[in-house]
Amino acid sequence: MDVKLLEAFRAVVDSRSVTAAAQALGITQPAVSVQIAKLEESVGFPLFERAGGRLKPTPEGMLFYTEASRVLGEFDRLAATTVQIREGQSGRLVIASHPAAAISILPALVAAFVAERPGVSVRLVSRHSDVVSQLLPTEGYDLGIAELPVDETDVRLVRYQMRCVAILPPRHALASRKLLTPALLSGQPMVAPARSPQMLSRVYGTFAGADAQINAVVEAEFFASCCALVAAGTGWSLVDPLSAQSFSHLGLVTRPFEPAVMYEIGVFHRRDREPSVLAAAFLELLDAKLGSAR
Repeated sequence: MDVKLLEAFRAVVDSRSVTAAAQALGITQPAVSVQIAKLEESVGFPLFERAGGRLKPTPEGMLFYTEASRVLGEFDRLAATTVQIREGQSGRLVIASHPAAAISILPALVAAFVAERPGVSVRLVSRHSDVVSQLLPTEGYDLGIAELPVDETDVRLVRYQMRCVAILPPRHALASRKLLTPALLSGQPMVAPARSPQMLSRVYGTFAGADAQINAVVEAEFFASCCALVAAGTGWSLVDPLSAQSFSHLGLVTRPFEPAVMYEIGVFHRRDREPSVLAAAFLELLDAKLGSAR
């Protein structure tokens, strides 16, 4: 049954006039009459009584009108949903992320993302980087965020680098310094990022190259824990700038560190399919955020 015939029928019943229905539909009056005749032929019973040049729905026509209105309502909802999907205003986005990004980067981005898209839901899965990079071939998530290296066999990867910053407790003896170096921090109690092999090797290499000593009194798996421990006065630490910014409310003293220690993460999705409209929109937000922190 042609949907256009149902739309013409609904318009005539609603307006009680072929002329008004034609105006509402943007077609000619004869075209509406032809559509009504075709619909009556299709259903096999009269839909209108014709009296005095006007159309009055028959009892059967009113029963049919009720069902036709329901069906057309479903088509209208489908059309609206189609627009929402096409414009990224409907659907579900699943993001798998290592804890640092899940805590310091994603909350504000996800909040802004869903605020502009009331029909969208987001699921955030937080795992260690090595787990995130292994999940993608088998698990159903749209985007992954993990520390490098990431196996690129099955994924398309975009790399981001950030220069790490030193963080100190509010009343640390070196808080007045504008720039921190291995020589200044040699022997000072440190909170070491234990779960980040790339960070540990670079930090230890930097200190060794400066003939400085690392005094790691606490090892913490997450940058968030490092920030909280530093704020509590445990010692200094070296973290990515976004984590330092996220926990600045704890009173952390943030200083540039030289020589530069770079922190690298990757954002990726499956190689065998293009990202959805939602995923592509979120990738743009991530790129703007991570690109600005380089």
